Amino acid sequence: MTTENYIPDEKDLAILRILQKDAKLSIRDIAGRINLSPTPTHERIKRMEKSGIIKEYTTVIDRKKVNKGMMVICMIALTVHHKKTAGKFIEEVAKLKEVVEFYNISGDFDFMLKILAPNMDEFHDFFVNKLSEIEGIGQTKSIFVMNSIKESTQIL
Repeated sequence: MTTENYIPDEKDLAILRILQKDAKLSIRDIAGRINLSPTPTHERIKRMEKSGIIKEYTTVIDRKKVNKGMMVICMIALTVHHKKTAGKFIEEVAKLKEVVEFYNISGDFDFMLKILAPNMDEFHDFFVNKLSEIEGIGQTKSIFVMNSIKESTQIL
């Protein structure tokens, strides 16, 4: 089976659930939890990496402990809906380190951004001097997150 058409089976899904909770586990530990020997477990993980099922390994950081305590959801509507305008907008926003999530959405707005900043002054500076300088922005709506009830990277 080629990796581009690879469909995970139950063992693969079990591996993914384990890795989502703790990607630092050894192959031997993962294998023991799914009742498989280390070599086929390792092969399954490599196949899922190669096929793109596993995109990357990362570290989840407590944003408040690294001075990124303010979270803002910003909705943006473009003035013009041309492929070139939207492409340029996407290219520019993707470069902004303050934007940690970026979605193309439907409805009254075209895009939704999740922005992290240390405080209101820093967010204001970002909004005025970086975001609003990007061409094509028509309407914006910023929603300030008061408290995170649930944040998760686990999809299985």
